[in-house]
Amino acid sequence: MAIFIQYPWLAAVVGGTLLWLGRETGRRAAVAAGITWLLYALYETGMKLRWLCTGECNIRVDLLLAYPVLLVLTGVGVISLLRGGRRRARSSGAP
Repeated sequence: MAIFIQYPWLAAVVGGTLLWLGRETGRRAAVAAGITWLLYALYETGMKLRWLCTGECNIRVDLLLAYPVLLVLTGVGVISLLRGGRRRARSSGAP
């Protein structure tokens, strides 16, 4: 996950994808995960550009909380998307 520190736009790509898929399928968990990733991308961009950190930004204790939250929300969002696809296929009358 350290790649998101160097390239925060990748976190925005993950967030945008989850947000788009969540909106298309009506899955609030995926939408919430996408929004969280987009907020993280903004935060990480601020850290990279030194807007949110005044001195030494190499010791990132904040990531001890951010990464587990992102992983759990992403997992829940992806599971909801996978379950939503199967449920929607059955309700459409398809065999």
